[in-house]
Amino acid sequence: MALCWAVVNQKGGVGKTTTAVNLAAYLAQKKRVLLVDTDPQGNATSGCGVDRRTAEGDAYTVLVHGQSVADARVATAVPNLDLIPGTINLAGTEMELMSRPEREYILKKALAVVDDQYDFILIDSPPSLGLITVNTLTAAHQVLIPLQCEYYALEGISQLLEIVERVRQRLNPDLEIGKVILTLFDGRTNLAQQVMQEVKSYFGDAVSPTVVPRNVRLSEAPSFGQPISVYDPRSKGAQAYEQIAKELLSDVERKTGTGSGTGGSHSRWWGRRK
Repeated sequence: MALCWAVVNQKGGVGKTTTAVNLAAYLAQKKRVLLVDTDPQGNATSGCGVDRRTAEGDAYTVLVHGQSVADARVATAVPNLDLIPGTINLAGTEMELMSRPEREYILKKALAVVDDQYDFILIDSPPSLGLITVNTLTAAHQVLIPLQCEYYALEGISQLLEIVERVRQRLNPDLEIGKVILTLFDGRTNLAQQVMQEVKSYFGDAVSPTVVPRNVRLSEAPSFGQPISVYDPRSKGAQAYEQIAKELLSDVERKTGTGSGTGGSHSRWWGRRK
């Protein structure tokens, strides 16, 4: 079965989508990966070089109209990386789902159908803590939290962690914090160093030892519709995301004790989707 990570932070501009796209691309170098774009801005979609206007399905049609993931997904230019596109239609999704029974489980049930076709699923959540994000957390095994190294880095984190805890208690008892990823890091400033220490004291071992630096090439890559692994694999931003992807694979191997393969080993760790 696939391991599922929800990339979540309700603050915009913290590198959430950049993290989702580039981790997905690096993981796809070794494993089968599905990236789910649930952000109405659709930046993960365009960042993978997929034209939202020509997509025959998207996260909206999966969530609202019950389209199957198998029909909504598209192959990207990155081998082994499929995508469920995100479009502006998602902006009204929460209102349309509000009266649905078991509305928090819609995404989880949709992904369960293709669970055995992938090794990893990454979900780019919207910059909010509404019903779509609750769906992504309910579907996920772990949460990846990107945090920008700025003065207000931890602002709003208590609300995010509260939502995670509520989902764990009521909807998804196996949900846990996977990694906290420091982004837009400028090691030349005292502020960035101070923020890094503050985040580490707050989250402890959950903080990735690898920081993602401010990097021009990393900022340019989405405008060319390419992950950094394709656009400039030698850049510092590429090296950072490649290392974090290795950390995730290492975590899987350590917890399963059998390597980062698929199937039964994952099932013993995470438990079967229902």
